[in-house]
Amino acid sequence: MSEPGVASGAPVRDGGAVKAVILARGLGTRMRRADAETALDPAQAAVAETGVKGMIPVGRPFLDYALSALADAGFREACLVIGPEHDAVREYYTRTVTPRRLRIDFAIQERPLGTADAVLAAESFAGGQPFLVVNSDNYYPVPTLAAVRVLRAPALPGFDRDALVRDGNVSPERIRSYALLVVAPDGSLRRVIEKPDDATLRALGDTPLVSMNCWLLSPDIFDACRRIAPSARGELELPHAVQWLIDERGARFTVLPARAPVLDLSSRSDIPEVAARLAGVEVAL
Repeated sequence: MSEPGVASGAPVRDGGAVKAVILARGLGTRMRRADAETALDPAQAAVAETGVKGMIPVGRPFLDYALSALADAGFREACLVIGPEHDAVREYYTRTVTPRRLRIDFAIQERPLGTADAVLAAESFAGGQPFLVVNSDNYYPVPTLAAVRVLRAPALPGFDRDALVRDGNVSPERIRSYALLVVAPDGSLRRVIEKPDDATLRALGDTPLVSMNCWLLSPDIFDACRRIAPSARGELELPHAVQWLIDERGARFTVLPARAPVLDLSSRSDIPEVAARLAGVEVAL
């Protein structure tokens, strides 16, 4: 998978964040859904039935690739936010493999109440330091992770829509279910627009930047996560907490434009292509 360069931003003097939180608690509803058109091997099918997307074998568990990319980008500590029923994840990273480049911690999100609630579960792990938040079912390009890591929190990459479609496994239709970013002239985030309609897409122009739920956050996010109300889906959403910080506290989130692909392992139909794209990627935990 090609990893085109990204624009650079103002680096922090201390060398950047070293902690990353991986949201791995989701129900995996789309992954559990039967798909007669996608041929999976027995091991892939068995894990897909559990909905734990990060553990789906694509050569080796998908999370291995994601964690290796974080280590390549300079992160040294990772916290997997899992459910109390996800013993297989904990067992794998404490007994089956022994990570040497990353210290792996775990945080329990008792119920799947949304991404902001999942971030709150990792508050102790953050320990008052800046930290990255990423999805467990996305493989982010190392140059983008490395560039974001050394920015002053809060910040996020804004992914080029054409690059996501052209160089990754994201279809134009799927982009419509993602959040788009309204960026101010000074390069800061003004608004996060989730699932934009046609009129909004036209108003944003030809190349709006896309959020792939990759955030470099400061500890202020925890207060915001506690203050927001549940969304229409009944969940506490991380983008809403980000918007609360912008609107209520005047927080300035630097947006780093990234012309790079992200692999998305959301459904069973994604597994064969993701496996093929990761076939030549070296993993070192």
